[in-house]
Amino acid sequence: MYGMGGSSSSSFSVTKPAAQRPPRPSSSHFVAARSAPSPRTRTILSTAIARSLSVGSKEPAPPSPPPLFPNHCRGEIVTDVAQKRQALLELGSRPDHEKVDAAKSRLREVEARLSKKLQEIVLSPRPENLDRLEWRAHLAEKERACREAAEKEISAYRAIVSLDEMHQECERLLREAEKRLVRMYESAEEKTKNRRYAEPRVSGRVSLEFMNLLPDSLEKSRLERVTLSGRRLRFLPDELMGRIRGVVVLNLSGNQLEDIPDSVAVLDKLEELNISSNLLSSLPDSVGSLDKMKVLNASGNKLSTLPDTISCCRSLVELDVSFNNLAYLPTDIGYGLFNLEVLSIQYNKVRSLPTSIGEMKSLRHLDVHFNELHGLPPSIGKLRNLRTLNLSSNFTDLTELPDTIGDLTELKELDLSSNQIHTLPLSFARLNKLMKLNLDQNPLVFPPVEVVSEGIEAIRLFMVKRQPRAFSEGEDGELARQDESWMVSTRYHLVEQLCFRCFQDCFRMHDNSNWREVS
Repeated sequence: MYGMGGSSSSSFSVTKPAAQRPPRPSSSHFVAARSAPSPRTRTILSTAIARSLSVGSKEPAPPSPPPLFPNHCRGEIVTDVAQKRQALLELGSRPDHEKVDAAKSRLREVEARLSKKLQEIVLSPRPENLDRLEWRAHLAEKERACREAAEKEISAYRAIVSLDEMHQECERLLREAEKRLVRMYESAEEKTKNRRYAEPRVSGRVSLEFMNLLPDSLEKSRLERVTLSGRRLRFLPDELMGRIRGVVVLNLSGNQLEDIPDSVAVLDKLEELNISSNLLSSLPDSVGSLDKMKVLNASGNKLSTLPDTISCCRSLVELDVSFNNLAYLPTDIGYGLFNLEVLSIQYNKVRSLPTSIGEMKSLRHLDVHFNELHGLPPSIGKLRNLRTLNLSSNFTDLTELPDTIGDLTELKELDLSSNQIHTLPLSFARLNKLMKLNLDQNPLVFPPVEVVSEGIEAIRLFMVKRQPRAFSEGEDGELARQDESWMVSTRYHLVEQLCFRCFQDCFRMHDNSNWREVS
């Protein structure tokens, strides 16, 4: 019977009953008894001690209800995102990219001019009638006046640049906060999911040799094409670029890449780079070192800007940055990409095209549909080799076209559908090679709808009749002879009438003079 107790805390064992002794009070009991204050002499202290001793005897508090949003394990992340968004809203609208570039240029000009003036002040000779102290005071006053004048001139430009920098910093902080929030949700979801078959994941700086993607003897081989599409890569190892230094075509599409390393600059033989359908928010400045690259496909990412160095890719023939978050193109992009033939920027948030786009003299295809275009720069007329132009679906933003649209003499296809264009410019009549024209979903007033419904030739003739002097014999003589012969005959008739009237006037004057002589 004895010794049957187990190892648990609730079991017990009995060996031999001992003599009953009165329980000996512990030392703490004596201390408590000795130091306990009298309720009569120390009422407040006695009450406080009594309450503190009775805390443990209270009933346990009811359990708290489950959280309403179990995934919000860190509420400070959500609060941080809300604060960042509010701060961005309080800044107001961001200045246009071209205005920012112009302000930076003016700042550099003013600073250079100020530096030159200060140097002239320092080197100016001291007059003989002034001592050194007076001359130094005069120079200090002159320097102060120059600095104040320069400060007044650059204050407005500096405000534009500062506002743009604050927008840029707030947007960066907001993106980082949103990324933390997304990671929090993803982590919570992964913990709560109970998948029977876990899908293989590729995360971190994975070894490409382990994935059997690249051969071990890659350095010794002359590999010209590397395809790593659809591998769910999140990072590119630093050693990868060095191992494929001689690659000509690199396909990294359909992965989960968040950035491209700066070491991409070592691919000095690269001609085609496909990084479409990833998670890229920016491209490195080192992409400008790829001076042999002819094709760049960065569509289907999260790009908000393109690096200014993109204009250094002078061999670029095709650039596809569609399906991104671009709000503008680099200001000087056209000055370097003079060999570009295809530019695809559809499905972005572009509000205006830079003036330098007119320098892309080789451009043949330009697609800007589904953006927020407010208009086209007049320099668009310099694209004399342009064959197709798609400006559709800019909706309420695009309301007019510049007169220089008529200078696109090689244009064959033009899509202006789903905009708010009311009037076509008269120069539209010079688009003699235009074969396809889409003007659907526009509130056109000029030319009228009945003319538009008859086709391109009817529109061209309508424009020609309203500007008979716009066509010279060298430009459109054939069109004038075929379609406007009645205008020519009318002109000859008017000239004939004028000559006849002049002859009559001269004859009358001669008769009057003879009559006076006779009289």
